[in-house]
Amino acid sequence: MIAIIDYGMGNLRSVQKAFEKVGYEARVTSDPKVVLEAERVVLPGVGAFRDCIRNLEEGGFIEPILRVIREGRPFLGICLGLQLLFTESEEFGLHRGLDVIPGRVVRFADGLKDGDEDLKVPHMGWNQLAIKRRPPALAGIADGSNFYFVHSYYVKPDDPSVVATTTDYGGEFCSSVWKDNIVATQFHPEKSQEKGLAILKNFGEMK
Repeated sequence: MIAIIDYGMGNLRSVQKAFEKVGYEARVTSDPKVVLEAERVVLPGVGAFRDCIRNLEEGGFIEPILRVIREGRPFLGICLGLQLLFTESEEFGLHRGLDVIPGRVVRFADGLKDGDEDLKVPHMGWNQLAIKRRPPALAGIADGSNFYFVHSYYVKPDDPSVVATTTDYGGEFCSSVWKDNIVATQFHPEKSQEKGLAILKNFGEMK
């Protein structure tokens, strides 16, 4: 069973439906005990970093998440669920994250350009992945494949070896990470059509 953590933020039904479409039972849950019993865990999220961390704490999810990761069960972070794994975020002040992956969450700079074109923040829409390291979840995904993004902040890992993919938006940024049993994406697999579904299917097959 795949547990999708419901801490009051994010379109969880779309993630659940995407897993169901590729043949996996996925349960949206606000119960930390269900998370502890799950074979695989998904941490999605949209919204402000500080609110998400507060809701995770108030919901009793922090220790279950850390335990699942320590025990080596497959763990998927999506969008803000990637950012929450890092040490701290500068969104609306400095806020402490789960510190599973050392590094910071920072905002895109103002004045980004692609040639002569001004780039808007948030970064929203389809963009390409440059694969640096290929986790099992990216099996069969071609370098340069397009995925769907919606975000104003991105992660800067202290250790570059955890970077799985990068994406260019007025400069290169880390668009997914891979560390042991953790894979986490800034893009939304559940909104990325066939290639996104392939990633979710691969995650469901991870041991």
